[in-house]
Amino acid sequence: MPWFRRERYEASGSLNRAAWRKLRREPLAVASMAFILLVALIALGGYAFTPDRTPMANRQHLELGTLRPGSRVTMLAVPRAGQRDTLGFFHTILFGRPDPVSYLPVAKVEQLPDAFHYIPYPDGDPASQPLLVEGRPVKEVSVRFLLGTDRFGRDLLSRLFIGARVSLSVGFISVFISLLIGIMLGALAGYFKGWVDDLIVWFINVVWSIPTLLLVIAITFALGKGFWQVFVAVGLTMWVEVARVVRGQVLSVREKEYVEAGRALGFSDIRIIFRHILPNVMAPVIVISAANFASAILLEAGLSFLGIGVQPPMPSWGTMIRENYAYIILDKAYLALLPGLAIMSLVLAFMLLGNALRDALDVRTNSGGGV
Repeated sequence: MPWFRRERYEASGSLNRAAWRKLRREPLAVASMAFILLVALIALGGYAFTPDRTPMANRQHLELGTLRPGSRVTMLAVPRAGQRDTLGFFHTILFGRPDPVSYLPVAKVEQLPDAFHYIPYPDGDPASQPLLVEGRPVKEVSVRFLLGTDRFGRDLLSRLFIGARVSLSVGFISVFISLLIGIMLGALAGYFKGWVDDLIVWFINVVWSIPTLLLVIAITFALGKGFWQVFVAVGLTMWVEVARVVRGQVLSVREKEYVEAGRALGFSDIRIIFRHILPNVMAPVIVISAANFASAILLEAGLSFLGIGVQPPMPSWGTMIRENYAYIILDKAYLALLPGLAIMSLVLAFMLLGNALRDALDVRTNSGGGV
């Protein structure tokens, strides 16, 4: 292996196997990664894990509003006219499926020879329901709400699970956008220096001087409210720190001998940047990405709480807090505390993972050599 290429690989020692072995020995890092993987599994599985598999987990029964955790309700499952369940398994996991039956909550039910005689939940005028609807039977089912229901009678556990998908999606795509912009601008500024560096640093300082939340709100108003708009808005505000760190790292690495050797061999600037410099500056970028992931989750929750983020009926942890925060002073504070606890736990996991990555990838404490 040529000497300059060997030195290039040795310079990336902060990303070697010894660093990952050190990371695996940190109990907080392992617990954080396990929790993040669990949330990611729930988000990917989506409707496969939710009791309510309707799109957006939006099965509403106003009469079942704010039921306590563990409540069990008897319902009559009445077939819908002309409803056929033709959706595939993967479509159901990704997008849910409409209920093939209508659920009718009942307080008391009695089966007669040709009909169900019931009292609507919680109590109302007695009524009867035919045993058959278009040749299909009406069934009596018992539905349990493990975490209770919100004020619209929707299953809280299902909303929390689907809300995890929103938070992780916003974090992942926002971090991807921030890395794409930040690495490109930071690498150009650090490598070419001169007027290119001055122009990019000026632009970075201008964006840096604007409060993040205000900038996100302004971009959201410009792009409109919605699911994808939140991704873009958060991502366009998180690239600045990445660009600053990449620029500083590139300024240091560009003076290394293997970079000078690449120039002497006639390699193009693009090849030197992407194949010789960027692999050696990714360790701090990985640490920043973990912190930015946590920041993106908080920003999305804040936007949804303000009503300018993800729009109902799409479940979002921030939206769930906004819809139920009035219950904090009542006897049903868990309606707002549960999504708040979910946000806090996921953000804490990413922050602990970021701190562990910082220690494991620090060349001053990592004694491992090159791969």
